[in-house]
Amino acid sequence: QVQLVESGGGSVQTGGSLRLSCAVSEFTYCMAWFRQAPGKEREGVAYITSGGSTNYAISVKGRFTISRDSAKNTLYLQMNSLKPEDTAMYYCALSARTWCSLDVSSMHNWGKGTLVTISS
Repeated sequence: QVQLVESGGGSVQTGGSLRLSCAVSEFTYCMAWFRQAPGKEREGVAYITSGGSTNYAISVKGRFTISRDSAKNTLYLQMNSLKPEDTAMYYCALSARTWCSLDVSSMHNWGKGTLVTISS
């Protein structure tokens, strides 16, 4: 069974940066980051395909960068210019499909999450 383990969450002030990592036992075509804020639904943040194509939610475009290191079996999310509204539990996920989407229902495996808290 595929395992995903996130790390790198923490508490930073507005304008700060964090880099999240996700150790994956097996890479698939589509890898993604999602987040869920308290009282809100889980939402897609960014995805990356095995070919390196990326897509971002409008709310994070220009501030977040997703990347993957196949040699290390690790997925990353570099988060810059963080805002209080970025506060959430962040999850990495993968899809066994041959296409990519930021739709929660398109993912097949999930990590347990890492908490990101941004203070003003």
